Amino acid sequence: MAEDGAVSSTESGHPMADRWFRAGRRMREWDAGHRWALNTGVVLVTFLAFGVPDLVHGEGPGDGPISLSKLDVVPALLLQAALLVPLWWRRRAPLTTLYVVLAVFVAQWAAGIMLRADVAVLIAVYSLVLHGRPRRLPWAVPGLVVAVVVVVVRLSGVVSVWDVLFFVASFGTAAVALGLAIRIRRAQLAALRERAEQLEIERDQRSRLAAATERTRVAREMHDILGHSLSVIITLADGGAYAADTAPERSKQALRMISDTGRTSLAELRRMLGVLREQADEPALSPQPGVADLDPLCRQIRAAGPHVEYHSSGALDELDAGVQLAAYRIVQEGLTNALKHAGPRTRIDLALRIEGARLRITVRDTGRPAGEPGVAAAGEGHGVVGMGERAALYGGTVTAGPVAGGGWSVTADLEVAGVPA
Repeated sequence: MAEDGAVSSTESGHPMADRWFRAGRRMREWDAGHRWALNTGVVLVTFLAFGVPDLVHGEGPGDGPISLSKLDVVPALLLQAALLVPLWWRRRAPLTTLYVVLAVFVAQWAAGIMLRADVAVLIAVYSLVLHGRPRRLPWAVPGLVVAVVVVVVRLSGVVSVWDVLFFVASFGTAAVALGLAIRIRRAQLAALRERAEQLEIERDQRSRLAAATERTRVAREMHDILGHSLSVIITLADGGAYAADTAPERSKQALRMISDTGRTSLAELRRMLGVLREQADEPALSPQPGVADLDPLCRQIRAAGPHVEYHSSGALDELDAGVQLAAYRIVQEGLTNALKHAGPRTRIDLALRIEGARLRITVRDTGRPAGEPGVAAAGEGHGVVGMGERAALYGGTVTAGPVAGGGWSVTADLEVAGVPA
């Protein structure tokens, strides 16, 4: 029964107990791959502890109704084998093992023979309680009752019946209680391990979800930075190419604007990639753009050709930094889309105003002039989706679509927290 004695792998706070717990845990781990070896060890240890003394003291006194192992070596060995060998299967078939041991025990006591190896009955009872199915435990009662009756009958002539019952009940209760205690403890540990595994799975899921959210945020930022910059650069490059022959100074100005836009975008891209890299020290971060950066953004768009009118009302500079960043990115995406799809000869009206606890953003263009060919989209973009995701973070919505009379309009509505009166 030694392998079932260590019932916990947790730290108890006492050094001796902790050593026993760790030893029991290592034994259980080893037993998981060598069950046959431990079963054999239990049989051999029980034989050495209880069988060998029967053989050494085989010539006991013959007086009285019970003789203590008054047998020759061969019959004693056979009886001991019949009692102990079935214990090898006590974990695989505990109820069958118990009945086989009880059958040998009853036959032996009916013949007036008592062996120290009879402790196999207690081991079988303990194993049944520990390893057996709960609904099959009552099936062991009839066999145990028969064994107790035989013992009482054989000892009634020399020992009081109540003494015999007390003796049998004490040892039987000890075996049952030990098996129940270890079984309950193992069930508790299994529940704790299952809970720990579940928490680990949930932690991994949260980590993956956080990583996916961060990837989405970074992708959105990259889209805003690169999409806006590339649209401005492409428009400036087209304008510079047209002006190369007729107005060389305008072509040079366009090239300088392209250079400035490229440098700004490259600086933002490097800043974002620097945040993603694992560094030993905290990276030096630039402040995120806000409402105050909308004027330079409008000037950049105007340099590419469109006429941009920007109107604002309310204490925009006192908004939360996150709201300002979301507003800036929504405006940036709206202006970029207008430049990309309406062309450099469009007119863009940009308005930001605070109405109560809401921030209203409107980006509206007049579309391409009549007769000017449009630019076919390379594929469905993610700009409107990104704007909607940013607005949803602050309890808002984004509406985009064509307007009467031509052109395109983007309207965003964000919830503003802590707006000054």
